[in-house]
Amino acid sequence: MSARRTLWIAAVAASAIVLASTGSALAQKKYDTGASDTEIKIGNIMPYSGPASAYGVIGKTEAAYFNKINAEGGINGRKISFITYDDGYSPPKAVEQARKLVESDEVLLVFNPLGTPSNTAIEKYMNGKKVPQLFVATGATKWNEPKDFPWTMGWQPSYQSEARIYAKYLMKEKPGAKIAVLFRTMIRQGLSEGPQGRARRQVVDDNSGRRLRDHRALDR
Repeated sequence: MSARRTLWIAAVAASAIVLASTGSALAQKKYDTGASDTEIKIGNIMPYSGPASAYGVIGKTEAAYFNKINAEGGINGRKISFITYDDGYSPPKAVEQARKLVESDEVLLVFNPLGTPSNTAIEKYMNGKKVPQLFVATGATKWNEPKDFPWTMGWQPSYQSEARIYAKYLMKEKPGAKIAVLFRTMIRQGLSEGPQGRARRQVVDDNSGRRLRDHRALDR
């Protein structure tokens, strides 16, 4: 497991401690729903089946890590109950699973649900229920809207940022190379925003393969 992923999963454990311990001494209810003196319930939604099933290994890795924490005594004596469901990379199924986690399983939070379509589908519901939707596994740039969606938090670099890194490397190390890219709009934007926009870009329609543009971007 990479150091970054280890730190990231450890971060949710720390978040769980904070969320589990909120509330005033005068309140009748000591913990939020999903937390008790003995247990912290963490929900998760992953595409264990369907077109993005390769990413299902992430959910299995998270489950293994939380099992390790439990085997070592849990978080301040509390065991983590990691409840993870398959959405098949289908937004409607993601909504169904989110409702199940919140209303039936009564989790404290939903951790690292995967995919832009699925997270978009459940965002309003999670915020309406005021249940944290933490560290969403998607590189879209939309996960930083605390005014409208304060219960949703991203974590990974955006696709644009990743594409800029690739573009800078290619311009420096392979300035004369021809690069073919199968992309989504967000990745294309990052490449076109590469160093001084000097890369020659051939834009191809995702579905038909028809060449739409072939030009050299202007220096900026």
